[in-house]
Amino acid sequence: MKDLTAGEFVLRKIFSSDYEFVIPEYQRPYAWEKEQALQLLDDLGGALERDTDEPYFLGSIVLVNHGAGAPADVIDGQQRLTTLVILFAVLRDLTDNPQLESELASLVVEPGQILAGTREQPRLTLRKRDAVFFSDRVQTRGATMDLVVLDDAHLKTDAQRAIRDNTAALHRRLADWPEGKRQRLAAMLGARTFLVVVSTPDLNSAHRIFSVMNARGLDLTPADIFKSKVIGSVDEHKVTEYADKWEQEEVDLGRDAFAGLFGHIRMIFMKERASKVLLQEFDEHVLSQYLPLRGDAFVDDVLIPYSDAYEHLLTQNYPDDPSWAPVNNWLRRLMQIDNDNWQAPALWALKEHGNDPQFVADFLAKLERLAASMLLRRVYATPRGLRYGDLLKQLEKGDGLSAAAFDLTATEVAATKDSLAGQLYLVAPVRKYVLLRLDDLIANQPGVSYQHKMITVEHVLPQNPSNNSGWKQTFTDEQRLHWTHRLGNLVLLNRAKNSQANNFDFAKKKSGYFTSPTGSAVFALTTQVLTHDEWTPLVVENRHAELLEILHREWNLV
Repeated sequence: MKDLTAGEFVLRKIFSSDYEFVIPEYQRPYAWEKEQALQLLDDLGGALERDTDEPYFLGSIVLVNHGAGAPADVIDGQQRLTTLVILFAVLRDLTDNPQLESELASLVVEPGQILAGTREQPRLTLRKRDAVFFSDRVQTRGATMDLVVLDDAHLKTDAQRAIRDNTAALHRRLADWPEGKRQRLAAMLGARTFLVVVSTPDLNSAHRIFSVMNARGLDLTPADIFKSKVIGSVDEHKVTEYADKWEQEEVDLGRDAFAGLFGHIRMIFMKERASKVLLQEFDEHVLSQYLPLRGDAFVDDVLIPYSDAYEHLLTQNYPDDPSWAPVNNWLRRLMQIDNDNWQAPALWALKEHGNDPQFVADFLAKLERLAASMLLRRVYATPRGLRYGDLLKQLEKGDGLSAAAFDLTATEVAATKDSLAGQLYLVAPVRKYVLLRLDDLIANQPGVSYQHKMITVEHVLPQNPSNNSGWKQTFTDEQRLHWTHRLGNLVLLNRAKNSQANNFDFAKKKSGYFTSPTGSAVFALTTQVLTHDEWTPLVVENRHAELLEILHREWNLV
């Protein structure tokens, strides 16, 4: 990890001209609440009461250091550093001692020296939307006295509200302390309170350190770093507008899904499977087309439309009308696939043809056939990525629905059919997907089966019937070995498995296991089984052939 440094430093060293801290735009806003700020003070007060000379450690911070004279980006430790500045400012404004007031003020703001050629500047600069507020209301001498009574009308962000509330809470608590105790606290902070500072010039290294050291918090994601670069390139008068746009998309999708979106965008732009870390490839193949001058275009033309498309993909929330319902249904089916590689081409279609539900539905139908075939054939990640990359390349050329990458070769068709005809139950991701698709087709109500909270795949002929079971008389050992795990012997239930009930004879299974309390089966696929009076090798064989024919026709496996 190149040029990594780490060391423990007393606070008067950290809040000195040796360091200048900046909170990058991609970081989360200041969010500590009163309970956390007061807990910090209580911990410090406890150490003070012990009245020893032992050092007191406040934890660690992680920095990206850009070299001598340049501010250090705070990757981890923003909440603690900001709260310490507030604490210094409150102590500064409460003391009657001019010398202590001056010393505390110098911890908050670099006073600047004519002889040293240094200028006055804050030790810590918050994100742009809160930096001026923090400077005027906290870092300016005497300002906390007015801040503690500031009304909500003057607060533009949640971070500013947290700053006001925490300042007021610390002020109330410390105002009740005698001056001597406050001076002893200030001395302890300056002389024997330490932070561990981990510093590296490499952002990737800082990210890894942060992830390990702060596992209980919100890990910094590549999306946060991309935000810094993009918003940093926007004209200054539009920074707030575009930061708001970015953060709204993250709120709409949720932090985890929003972070995942960037991998799909990378795939759409690169059209090949990842070979390097996302931070590097997204910079090289996506952001390089927009930065340093067109960050706003990236937000408007890439981030927002793909984020909106991803929300539709994840929630299947297009209008429930005859034109869009098929799109929702195809997305519901695809979401049952055990990988997300299909999502990049799906997002391309949703973005590029978002006003043409017929095109999108036809596109997703073709995509589902390809994805289902690869699922059945257990195609692993690398060839899946290559196939979808080829599809994206053909789509970019304008091939549209006629793209050759949609098509299955004769060998792929044969392998798909063999998998369907084989012991399907033994491959868990495949069995549920296939049976749900079948239920969909038999019910002729697309998507209906996907609404159940619990879905299990069960055998009609049980896997291990007892020796005195009638199943042993109906099926030979060879027949059981052949048919037990195949499509013709499988049903869907919306309940947990019951190993005892699974061994019931056929009549008892029909009446007590395959039906709901109302006497009917929940799934159309299971209702089929209830029409039979017996379950024999011939019944299973015929049902197996019928179900295969339905799937062959649906997926055009000829």
